[in-house]
Amino acid sequence: MNNTVFVTGAAGFIGSAVTRHLLNDHDDTVVNIDCLTYAGNAATFEHQLDNPRYHFEKVDIRSREVLDALFAQYRPRAIMHLAAESHVDRSIDGPRDFIDTNIIGTYNLLEAARHYRLGLEEADQADFRFHHISTDEVFGSLGDEGLFTETSPYEPSSPYSASKAASDHLVRAWFETYGLPVVLSNCSNNYGPYQYPEKLIPVIIAKVLNNQAIPVYGSGKNVRDWLYVDDHARALVHIMNNGEKGRSYNVGGNEERNNIEVVEAVCAILDSLHPAANKQPYADLIEHVADRPGHDFRYAIDASRIKEELGWEPEESFDSGMRKTVEWYLDNQIWVEKVQEGSYDGGRLGTAKGKVA
Repeated sequence: MNNTVFVTGAAGFIGSAVTRHLLNDHDDTVVNIDCLTYAGNAATFEHQLDNPRYHFEKVDIRSREVLDALFAQYRPRAIMHLAAESHVDRSIDGPRDFIDTNIIGTYNLLEAARHYRLGLEEADQADFRFHHISTDEVFGSLGDEGLFTETSPYEPSSPYSASKAASDHLVRAWFETYGLPVVLSNCSNNYGPYQYPEKLIPVIIAKVLNNQAIPVYGSGKNVRDWLYVDDHARALVHIMNNGEKGRSYNVGGNEERNNIEVVEAVCAILDSLHPAANKQPYADLIEHVADRPGHDFRYAIDASRIKEELGWEPEESFDSGMRKTVEWYLDNQIWVEKVQEGSYDGGRLGTAKGKVA
């Protein structure tokens, strides 16, 4: 079997980080399968186009026939499935796209992979892997204490997390029913370079650079565990190559912060790197707004399994990773402008007043 890996959603935030890691630190050939929705943009991978081990296929995973053709053409050894609608606020405004992509798209990919694998030699069938990448949001909300483990019950709260929970269950079912060699992972909040500008960290930076109010939902006390995207990429490739079939792995940064602390930290970094002309601290721009509907209070990951069984742990601290992130956005405002292209104007999403299917 050749050393080709399919990465679905590789024009997006985490998928592009995985692709860079595979190309820079491994010898795999990568096929980027992405239909370039608003959150996937060619500007994210344009510097890889000259790499002979990189191929881009503009394909929608909701199209089964096209997927079958890609498997026949490239004959991959593994699939890393990251293609998904991923923004909670957008799922509140328009849940249909999340059902179609995250559930139906995953089903199509599972079936295409299953039928492709049946045509492989026996040894290659055993070596094949389908790695499904998911989120800690499928577990619902925690109180002040406790951590999500791989055996935590699923209690999704948003259309986004419900669609990801459904896709997780499909992947497990294809392992149990059909013997498809799968591994799964659920991660905490990612941040870092190339994140689409609607997410919290790039929103803060954009608001500061435009001298606009920085919106903080509710009290700002909701807690997340923060994971630098390059650390996550390393973990994902390690899980794909070394994870036990049928097993899931939680991936976290061991860096819990409430939202207001994150906003204040980014503002402080910007104060030092890009001080305001009037010398006022950027934290003065913080403005508390009405909370998100169904806003989970706290997520926190127990990442002991991946550390103990696979030897992975994050390299970046919250402070080091966040500073690298802010520096990257300050240096790459042209990329931000390219990927937005009129698809996001910085306004509030997720008010539950969106379209009705």
